[in-house]
Amino acid sequence: MSKVGISFWGGMTANDIVECVKLAERRRFSSAWMAEGHGWDAFSILTACALSTKKIKLGTSIVSVFVRSAPTIALGAATVDALSRGRFILGLGSSHRVQVEPEHGLTYEKPMQRVRETVEIVRSLLQNGKISHRGSIYPQVDYDLWFTPLRKKVPIYLAAVFPRMLELCGQIADGAISVWYTVERSRQAAEIVKSAAKKVGRRPSDVEVASLIATSISDDAEAAIQGIRQLVAFYAGFYPRYNRLISESGFAKEAKEVREAWLGGRKEEASAIVTERMAKELSIVGEPAECSKRLKDYWRAGLTLPILFPTAPPKKAGKSAGYHGLASVKDSVIATIEAASP
Repeated sequence: MSKVGISFWGGMTANDIVECVKLAERRRFSSAWMAEGHGWDAFSILTACALSTKKIKLGTSIVSVFVRSAPTIALGAATVDALSRGRFILGLGSSHRVQVEPEHGLTYEKPMQRVRETVEIVRSLLQNGKISHRGSIYPQVDYDLWFTPLRKKVPIYLAAVFPRMLELCGQIADGAISVWYTVERSRQAAEIVKSAAKKVGRRPSDVEVASLIATSISDDAEAAIQGIRQLVAFYAGFYPRYNRLISESGFAKEAKEVREAWLGGRKEEASAIVTERMAKELSIVGEPAECSKRLKDYWRAGLTLPILFPTAPPKKAGKSAGYHGLASVKDSVIATIEAASP
């Protein structure tokens, strides 16, 4: 059976996320993921999910290697893995300069090397219970665990958008997690990961190829598209990396105009620039039946794990808003789970 995951990123209460993960488990989703940025602490939420479920895998999508030390990440991973009885997946990423520096007051430099060393430290700690590491990012880490992890090897997936990081995933990771991929971009990424794995003597099937796919499901197709327009405008306007990705995916003119409007404070204009074709190619959007059709397209392209992250259509007059002017995110999550149930 083809796998499908669900991801949470903001706009819901902690208890609502746990309830939705329980629903996803009942509907046979393979995994549930918690993003970390402004929408709750990922390890804490997944701990609550671990204690409320039995089978569904639980992952971070993603935890930044900049805002926690590598030993602290290892502690979080070992804790959730133990409480979930071996169902945890550690998703790590380099995050973005526009978040790390102004939001956390930290210096953003050498992201790929930081990812490499973090993976090395986390794996060594879980495997051996202690580490004496000397590196360029971490000049000295002498640390030991005062407990025995449930598993000596917790799967580590790495966030990857462009070829260099996808190659690193194929070389050292158990999985790659991308975002804002079209079907064609997914096909290209799967080939890059497979090729990189083969070059270092690994079996390509040992590396999961996952992607977070924005999802907006509604009986009102135009409202669903509008929800995606707002989300694309935010990512293309605020994050240089995703602006480049969307530009290279066939939307160079639109990406440039969205960025200019966003930086100029014209956010509604930025959303209006996102065309219906952009919304449809960069996401799963529309009526419920569209969801299963698009999932099949992504599976055929080589994704082994599509991870849906739902957004909500804009609120209607007289109805309460949930997040950034959107209707209830919880309702959107439930609609997505219902539409995409394996």
